[in-house]
Amino acid sequence: MMTCEIEEASGRGEQLMEVDIADASNGCMTEIRENGLLLWPVLPQEGGEGLPYAPANWPSPGDMWGWRVGKRVANSGFYLDRYLYLPLRFQKSKRKKDGFASKLSVEQYVRAMFPGTDVKAFFSSFSWKIPSKQAYLLKDEHGSFHISSEEMAEQSPLNMLPGAVGCKAGNIICSSLVENDQISPAVKPTQSCDVCCSEPGFCRECCCILCCKTIDLAYGGYSFIRCEATVHDDLICGHAAHINCALRSYMAGTVGGSIGLDTEYYCRRCDSRTDLTKHVTRLLENCESIESRDDINKMLWVGACILRGSQKKRSQRLLNRIESILQKLKGGCDLVDVWKAEMVIVPVPTGQVDGVNFACIDGKEKLSNQIEYLNLEEEVHRVLQELKNSQEHEFRITQDRLHARKNHISSLYQQLVKEKSELERLTPLTDHDALLKSIATIEERIKSELCKLRDMEKVAIGCGKTP
Repeated sequence: MMTCEIEEASGRGEQLMEVDIADASNGCMTEIRENGLLLWPVLPQEGGEGLPYAPANWPSPGDMWGWRVGKRVANSGFYLDRYLYLPLRFQKSKRKKDGFASKLSVEQYVRAMFPGTDVKAFFSSFSWKIPSKQAYLLKDEHGSFHISSEEMAEQSPLNMLPGAVGCKAGNIICSSLVENDQISPAVKPTQSCDVCCSEPGFCRECCCILCCKTIDLAYGGYSFIRCEATVHDDLICGHAAHINCALRSYMAGTVGGSIGLDTEYYCRRCDSRTDLTKHVTRLLENCESIESRDDINKMLWVGACILRGSQKKRSQRLLNRIESILQKLKGGCDLVDVWKAEMVIVPVPTGQVDGVNFACIDGKEKLSNQIEYLNLEEEVHRVLQELKNSQEHEFRITQDRLHARKNHISSLYQQLVKEKSELERLTPLTDHDALLKSIATIEERIKSELCKLRDMEKVAIGCGKTP
């Protein structure tokens, strides 16, 4: 049996772990020790109580903490996901265990519930690291662990055990579970929120404020936007939203009307606006390092949806660039050629016209003229589309109102016929005055409604007469 020492880096100091590794093929035991405790490898989703993986007889004799592991295993052979559960007398419910999914959440609980506790001594009383039995059985002759890609890539929120304290959405890769010493100093603190953040299952760090589903960090988080607006002192909003959710809700991109967005994101929580041009620029830069054509196409379509209809020159140039790349992808161009910027040369007359010497115009100005022409073409197309949409909308409104007025006049005619029929059935000795008065009133209302209808029909005269 050979003995090796492994230093485990920790944000709160250096701990020395002694590992006695034997050849499993010879039938020898694999011994791992930490904090003076003998650690035995465990199977996925295995659990238990007390030492070596949970405190025992703390804070009082008889208080046994529980533990459980997930499925994911690190290259070091230890589980990435491990959970710690409170002793029975601290549980709020007998049906659902109260537990913790991160070392940070355990530390916060201990400091809050047991002030003055030596947290370092608390963690040294048991082992936070839990070795995987499968990983150690599959260790090869070079000391490397064979861990399946499924285990390494499995990061689904469904793997979060019920009752775990930390991310309320159950996302095991939520940034709220990151240790304080791993958080960048540039990240500003967020303001407390007792509206959406008080809802069960919603986590501001990883949930979309519009659909409440978790956000995806793939490819630099291109699919969501986080509101970084300062809402109070140096505190920021910090709420996130899927780009697609915001576009469908008319809270992102270019939106007319009272909200008036131009390549912006409107945060429903704090009413702040965020310029999305930088977001699309980063998205485009990230695409250049991606090899999957499908992923590039999907990301660029998101960027194009954000930019379409913008009046900003920078956004329009960025949209032209993205649409050019999409056309190349559609045409089957090689990825190396896709990112090459095209220089379009516009034919320019030579000589002088109105005192302008066109022979002196350089290539940059030619390219600028071409871009301006493309922008004009896009602008005309947008105006025509908006006119078409507005006229279709006005047509539907007018149609509904005309039909409503027509139906109202029809009901008055029916009422008039009924009144006249009753008049004919009356005997000569009957008082006709009240009925005649009612008939006269209905006839006046019919005349008035017909006048209104004629005025409404004049809307057709103005259609298509835009200056």
